[in-house]
Amino acid sequence: MLILAVLLPLVCTAQNNQKVTKPVSTNQIEVYYFHLTSRCVTCKAVEAEAKQDIENLYPEMVKQGQMSFQSINLDNASSKVLAEKLQISGQTLLLVKGSKQINITNEGFMYARTNPEKFKTIVKKKVDMLLKM
Repeated sequence: MLILAVLLPLVCTAQNNQKVTKPVSTNQIEVYYFHLTSRCVTCKAVEAEAKQDIENLYPEMVKQGQMSFQSINLDNASSKVLAEKLQISGQTLLLVKGSKQINITNEGFMYARTNPEKFKTIVKKKVDMLLKM
């Protein structure tokens, strides 16, 4: 079971690492956490830490609607259109600004539960990169 928990996120996200797709929004940064209904402790930690980091690091942007965090259940029919548009097929933590995407799923699964401060540093670095674009 432990092997499955370690390998699943790596298999699900290997094809999505930092690629550019069609625009979602031009100025706003969207943070999407795509997941399945059945979730492990690490999966839940990735969502919780990412959401908390976005809200704590960028409170004014969140308040003004310039940045948002959305948890998307891939098992819900209503999520299919967005998942297809962003080319998501499995658990994914994705930062999106316009046509730019940064996938930080691997970092999330590596650090959100075991080293949340390091994960927070990564989130900040990647979001700051998008803000400069």
